[in-house]
Amino acid sequence: MGVRRISSEERLTTSFALGAYAFEASPRSARRAEEFRGYLPYNEGNRTLIAEEDGTTLAAATAIPMRQNLRGAVLPMAGVAGVASHPLARRQGHVRTLLHQLLDEMRDEGHLLTALYPFRPSFYARFGYVGLPKPRTVTFSPADLGPLLGADLPGEVGWERIGAGYKAWREFTERCLRDRHGFALFPDYRAAQLRDLDERWLLTARVDGVVTGAVTYRIDDHGGELIADDLLADDPYARSLLLQFFARHVDQVERVSVGVAADELPELWLTDLDVHVEARVARPGSSAPMARLLALDALTGLPAGPGRVRVELTGDRWLAGAHLLDGTTGSLELRAATAGGATPAGSAAPAATLTAAGLSALAYGVLDPVEVHLRGLGDVPAEAAAELRRIFPRRVPYLFADF
Repeated sequence: MGVRRISSEERLTTSFALGAYAFEASPRSARRAEEFRGYLPYNEGNRTLIAEEDGTTLAAATAIPMRQNLRGAVLPMAGVAGVASHPLARRQGHVRTLLHQLLDEMRDEGHLLTALYPFRPSFYARFGYVGLPKPRTVTFSPADLGPLLGADLPGEVGWERIGAGYKAWREFTERCLRDRHGFALFPDYRAAQLRDLDERWLLTARVDGVVTGAVTYRIDDHGGELIADDLLADDPYARSLLLQFFARHVDQVERVSVGVAADELPELWLTDLDVHVEARVARPGSSAPMARLLALDALTGLPAGPGRVRVELTGDRWLAGAHLLDGTTGSLELRAATAGGATPAGSAAPAATLTAAGLSALAYGVLDPVEVHLRGLGDVPAEAAAELRRIFPRRVPYLFADF
């Protein structure tokens, strides 16, 4: 068995074919193989590795060079996708081999973070990934948005097909990337598929010509559902402008569904809004995202609270050693730690032992230090927990990009 990186054209008969079997209805008609060629331009810059033996592809894995916001810093991130095995070659370690090499290569090229949607979270937990919140889906009747129809809101809405409005959409999501913790974006060559397929409407909220909110959507049928993707808004005014537009569909659709971040509170949008908010996590097919740090350089210079702690990183291929984490200046500094983490003044920092998943959970803001300990992701004494809590205040990451 050998591992190699494949060319764009080779994807047609290797990774695309395995991915279609793993994640689509099957068997499909011969036309499905012909459709693969249309996907090639949107995968051109991806890194795809396959494991093969005697000309047969046993497994495949792909990394997409993305960017993600980690506590205000936009960093290179490897989005892992298309991980699939031949049905006769499963549970033989091929995916593990591919992931090790794939993440080695992406890390060597400067990708400091990695994220994915897992087929089984416990499998990726062995690679140091930790769970992130799953965005919510909000469902309601457009009739319940009626009070917004008479609201005098600053700004106006724009409405066009995504093919025509893609430039404005991309510019707005780039701004969201700079402003929102956890937000991630595909590279241009991959994101352009949304424009080229042109299968969505684009609704924007604008004030003085500046986009302050945006959402893409489609309608499945008359009397059916208006299905919106992630609703992105700078403020409640922008969100209300977008919802006001949806209210005008009361005689066209029965319900509206829209994606929102995990920290959004749709039940407070309006009085008497009969709303269903759901974040269903199930296996297979409906997993929450996962992410991890690939290099400690991701932490250097991040905004941090005034804490100091010595961490020993264990059990990981990419993060190891003893390090002093110092946030006393408001900007996180990392230094190789001596025993006890003493400063020149002689004061010692409390110590904790963390796995890669434990440190990643703190950096992304999804677990408290006590939860890290309870989950078996580290040994965190109370004094060290207090320091880590100051360095890494809880945050709710919003992994916008859909793999």
